[in-house]
Amino acid sequence: MMKKVYVLLSVLVLMAVPARGGGLMTNTNYHIAFQRMMARGATFDVDAVYSNPAGMVWNTHDGWQLSLNFQKPWQMRNIEAEVPQFLAVPGVYGGYPIDRKYEGRASAPIVPSLFASYKKGRWAAGVMIGIVGSGGFVQYDDGVPMFGVLTMAKIFQSTAALSPAAAVTPDQYALDSEMKGKQYIYGAQAMAAYRLTDFLSVGAGVRANYYDGYYRGHVTAVHNVLRAPLVDLQLDCLQRGWGFAPIVSVDVHTGPLTVAARYEFRAKISTENDTRQLDASILLPASLATGTPAYVQGAAALAQFGDKVAPYADGATTRYDMPSLLAVAVGYELTPRLRAAAEYHFFDDKHARMAGDRQEELSRGTHEVLLGAEWDVSDRLTLGLGGQRTDYGLSDAYQQNTSFACDNYSVGLGAAVGITDQLRLNVGYFCSLYSDYTKQVAAGNPATGGGYYGTGAAATETYSRTNHVIGIGVDYKF
Repeated sequence: MMKKVYVLLSVLVLMAVPARGGGLMTNTNYHIAFQRMMARGATFDVDAVYSNPAGMVWNTHDGWQLSLNFQKPWQMRNIEAEVPQFLAVPGVYGGYPIDRKYEGRASAPIVPSLFASYKKGRWAAGVMIGIVGSGGFVQYDDGVPMFGVLTMAKIFQSTAALSPAAAVTPDQYALDSEMKGKQYIYGAQAMAAYRLTDFLSVGAGVRANYYDGYYRGHVTAVHNVLRAPLVDLQLDCLQRGWGFAPIVSVDVHTGPLTVAARYEFRAKISTENDTRQLDASILLPASLATGTPAYVQGAAALAQFGDKVAPYADGATTRYDMPSLLAVAVGYELTPRLRAAAEYHFFDDKHARMAGDRQEELSRGTHEVLLGAEWDVSDRLTLGLGGQRTDYGLSDAYQQNTSFACDNYSVGLGAAVGITDQLRLNVGYFCSLYSDYTKQVAAGNPATGGGYYGTGAAATETYSRTNHVIGIGVDYKF
């Protein structure tokens, strides 16, 4: 009855919750110092374990340092759909115009990260543990257009094929749709650095990445008179996998000037499905006339959709690579109490495998520019301010209801307070200001899958986001 409805299953696996600085799959804000300054690529502090590994050797403290950080993000991921001529058939049905905002709440519990480093003479080593990719949950209480619109269209088309007068329109049933998902990439990074000369140091190490996510959703359309489901789709799929990324770093430090670079190789992450539920129940249109519902169910229903369902079968694999990253930074000590830095990132998202090979739809990788400054107001108080511009290589074909991105500016500020000579408290806040992305879909032939999600209608989708993060952490020198 409703061939192609299961196309919607193919997008569940793409749900991601980026609520941080960085590229499409990569986080960069692990330490609270990032929130107050952002451009941390030339730092020698404890967060250099991640931001500037080769720079660990220039820290003035010989011995151990430990840092524990906690961040809380909030994000909205909204989709506004406008479909003026949806389901309109001259002489049959006047149409069901859609102009609706679908609100997605993306959040995460408190997100921790841990840094530890040790320096002795020319040598330094350190570890960092955190959520290095995506991180959090997303939920659309009313589903997304791809769920609701596609389901309404297929119900209408399949019943109208029997008889135009028998077409089931959206006012004849109740549609219940929900989507939610989780996506975390946990990372553990170990680095070592050595000072080769009085001005040159190098570093190398590796990060292990563990992907953990789930994708759950349903769409149920219940007929108002029969009280029977016209469509019932259910999915509960867990995914897990590992990947490793070598990292190299170099730092040139002379007087007040520091120039640093690091390169993270691509981490190839292949996840395997642990599918708890993948079920379908589709009402046979002819049974509407008899009043006795009859269904195509289970494997027989899923078999109608072939390769649209196969990626979510138990044991199937999906790629979630973390892209290679080139980071270059310049830091300068303007005065003994005032420091400034500029940094550039290139995330090669175009060559990192994604679910459904969506990376091929990108025009290029992600460019990111960061600026920041810190001012030591006193021996116990440091204030910081920073900004970041993130520019993705987006295209209409890349943007999907359940996985979309928007170019943005981010600003952050914060403070570091010395409680004692060994203990420092860090607090920070940053927000991202996103540019809305508008996607135009031209009308087409529904018989060949044209128009808005194969419905034949022309439509406009506008994607928008908001993002806020607060954080607190402590640094301790032994």
